[in-house]
Amino acid sequence: MKKYNFLIVDDIFMNRMLLKEIISKISNSTTEAENGLEAIEILQNQQIDIVLMDIEMPKMNGLETTKYIRSEFKPPLNKIPIIALTAHNPSEFFDDHYSAGFNKLLTKPYSITRILESIESFEI
Repeated sequence: MKKYNFLIVDDIFMNRMLLKEIISKISNSTTEAENGLEAIEILQNQQIDIVLMDIEMPKMNGLETTKYIRSEFKPPLNKIPIIALTAHNPSEFFDDHYSAGFNKLLTKPYSITRILESIESFEI
């Protein structure tokens, strides 16, 4: 499998560490952000291939951040694959995660298999 540069966006340190551990099995590069504002800054300044985006975060949540990326960034960055992450029933946030701009949606618990399946569906 090709190696990708991942951006893990989650306000909870332990969630980022868990995802970093899972991603280390399939990738050689991860960058972390605690909220959407940090994620936007990182995306503007670093080469990132895939974003793992928590939905509920302070300052700028995952929905707001994803909508911003899709509407304000120029191609090809506005097309970056974004996987929404949540521990909740996704219908509590939106009826269709695609309408929010996410490419995929993963609910906890995360596993390397489920993340791999999501990644393999992207044409990067």
